[in-house]
Amino acid sequence: MFITRRKTKQVRVGRVPIGGGAPVVVQSMTTPDTANVKATVEQIHQLEQVGCEIVRVTVNTSEAARALPAIKAQATIPVIADIHFDHRLALKAAEVVDCVRINPGNIGAWWKVEEVVKAVRERDIPLRIGVNGGSLERELLTKYGYPTAEALAESALNAVHALEDIGFTNMKVSLKASDVHLMVDAYRLFALQSDYPLHLGVTEAGTLLTGSIKSSIGIGMLLADGIGDTIRVSLAADPVEEVKVGFEILKTLELRHRGVNVIACPTCGRVEIDVVKLANEIEKRVGHIRVPLTVSVLGCVVNGIGEGKEADIGIAGGEGHGGHGILFKEGKLIRKVKSEELMETLLSEIEIMAKEREAGGSGDKGNGHGDSSKKEISVLKV
Repeated sequence: MFITRRKTKQVRVGRVPIGGGAPVVVQSMTTPDTANVKATVEQIHQLEQVGCEIVRVTVNTSEAARALPAIKAQATIPVIADIHFDHRLALKAAEVVDCVRINPGNIGAWWKVEEVVKAVRERDIPLRIGVNGGSLERELLTKYGYPTAEALAESALNAVHALEDIGFTNMKVSLKASDVHLMVDAYRLFALQSDYPLHLGVTEAGTLLTGSIKSSIGIGMLLADGIGDTIRVSLAADPVEEVKVGFEILKTLELRHRGVNVIACPTCGRVEIDVVKLANEIEKRVGHIRVPLTVSVLGCVVNGIGEGKEADIGIAGGEGHGGHGILFKEGKLIRKVKSEELMETLLSEIEIMAKEREAGGSGDKGNGHGDSSKKEISVLKV
């Protein structure tokens, strides 16, 4: 599947380019009280380790604003300040962070927005205009009766045009809603009328399971249309999971190719090893690898290498075959391996192959922030 991406302006959040043909960026948001510097920084470091490229922190109190310099100093990825209601917090945050997010629906009088614009312009950092179905302007709710896609798009366009009227164009936009259809329609309407980069997300998506499904459908529909320049999978779960799901969405659409993608065999009565355990353990233990690889884990040796011939490396189970399975690389049998040693053997070989490819410079071409190029890890169906 070839996706033709929407052409947009480009902004930069710290060192990360957004829009204008740059790779789609995965971001997340911290959950501790931002005033708690230690807890916030610890979580940012956890997010960095799984590949998060931009992190957003809520700035809802003066204590949170005062914590920003210490947080920013310890983060290795760009930091966005999330502001609601109090524009004075945005002014303080703009002195430190790489981007400021405001919601026109709750920031108050226009002169307050202008003050925020002045602050971000002085530091040459972008503004994210974040429209949300739950906090539309009163006049738009009166006009449309309830949050509609048209209302969301109009709110965002009104803000964009007002900012353009004062000469400000360094911005990206989001139009989030918890209803997938509403969210998708709103983004599509906006994309027809503006070329600013778009940050995608289904807000309040839900738990790890349901939220991942909603987000994958909503974000995926738009990305398949070529719409979207950054994404956040909003989950009622550890934000580390948001980043993992985000990259899985991009890898599935072949928009990013990074690290380990485990597709588990659905199992059947023919399976001769514990594929579920293997798949989960492999996914857990190779999460640090960013070099792309294709790895097949087959539940039995009935089809053997044939099913995994496109893989860089793989194993097939071996109970009933003298207590041995097989290890293969690039479609060729390498050796038999004792069944109880299959997982550790595979993990060891993955590490070796990843280091060889990293040394050979097989990383992502052109994204500029530590991604990898076009291969995946898959646990193939038998």
